[in-house]
Amino acid sequence: MTGDVETEDLRLVMLRVLGEASGYRANESLLQALLEPWGHVVSRDRVRVELVWLGEQGAVATEEIGGVMIGTLTARGHDAARGAATIPGVRRPAPGTG
Repeated sequence: MTGDVETEDLRLVMLRVLGEASGYRANESLLQALLEPWGHVVSRDRVRVELVWLGEQGAVATEEIGGVMIGTLTARGHDAARGAATIPGVRRPAPGTG
């Protein structure tokens, strides 16, 4: 995969994982583990970078507790994860998968 396509897919998968998480939130360590089955083996630092980026786009709300970053899916992020909204830099889901 090329870098841009891989990054866009990683962001989409992160939004989808948060959409399935209890309370629509997860910490960086849990996200890292949940991304692997989807083909994204990334560092915790990379997860943090993407959480911050998604936060800047209004797709997640982030907070740091005890040095651990936590992401919470927003309504905009939920819409993007199911294809009802477009966020440049986040891959759109295929029809029927949202």
